[in-house]
Amino acid sequence: MTAATPAAAELVQRAAGVIAAKHRGDLDGAEELLAAFPGERARTLGFYLLADLALGLVRAGSGQSMDDLMRELSLLVAATADDRPSERP
Repeated sequence: MTAATPAAAELVQRAAGVIAAKHRGDLDGAEELLAAFPGERARTLGFYLLADLALGLVRAGSGQSMDDLMRELSLLVAATADDRPSERP
């Protein structure tokens, strides 16, 4: 991740807050934080920067290359999608 500006850091913190609120069961708080983003572009940037930072931490901790980490993540996402029940009646 490139050097974060204060505005970008605020977006990342807000995105992290959404995830933290969701995981502690505070769905109303998560919704409020999502609504507090100044727009869709800011929301997308905040979550992108948070993902980039989080993946960098995982990569550093695991010693994997980013390509290997992305390959593993893609397989996990595909497996999760395959495990979900069909939403069709």
